[in-house]
Parts: sequence; structure tokens; C-alpha cells
Amino acid sequence: MPDLTGTGEMPGQDQSPAGPALQARTSAPPRQPGHPVHALATLELSRYRRELEHAITGTSLDPATRDGLRRQLDDVLAEQESRTQLRQASRKGAPGL
Repeated sequence: MPDLTGTGEMPGQDQSPAGPALQARTSAPPRQPGHPVHALATLELSRYRRELEHAITGTSLDPATRDGLRRQLDDVLAEQESRTQLRQASRKGAPGL
């Protein structure tokens, strides 16, 4: 494919020397979801957890930001654990199961 940009780079080629893996790790922290953690749907909660985990492993975070993200992740993990316990309790108490 010919170079259409005039820069010597192929269109769509990653121009970062570190590649997409490092770009993902140095991205901005995730935005707060539109609802409180307890009101998120299961998929939204899982997605938010994944975003927080990726942001925490980033290399460009200052300690205060990282601590804040860890607190948010702790809240998400606690909510997921609470939902798991409720689901297990409802299965144990359900007749016929």
C-alpha cells in the first residue's frame, strides 16, 4: 500500500514508539459512571471494574490519583461480592433447587 500521508508512515499504522499496549496503560482514568455503583447493571459494573483495573496499572498516575482509583475499585469489588452473596443465598433458599 503506498504512503498517502507523505510522512513515511502507512495509513493506520501506530506511530507511537511504545505501541498500543503502552498507550492503553497511559490513558486517562475512567470517568465516573452515570449512576452510583449500587445502581449499575451487572455488565456496567464489570466494565467499570475492568476500566479501573487498567487505569491503576497505568504508569503515569500520581499516588493520590492511584489511591482514589483503588478506593473506587474497592467499592466496585464490594458491590460485586454483595451481589454474589445475595445470588447464592437466594439459590440456597429457593424451593426445588
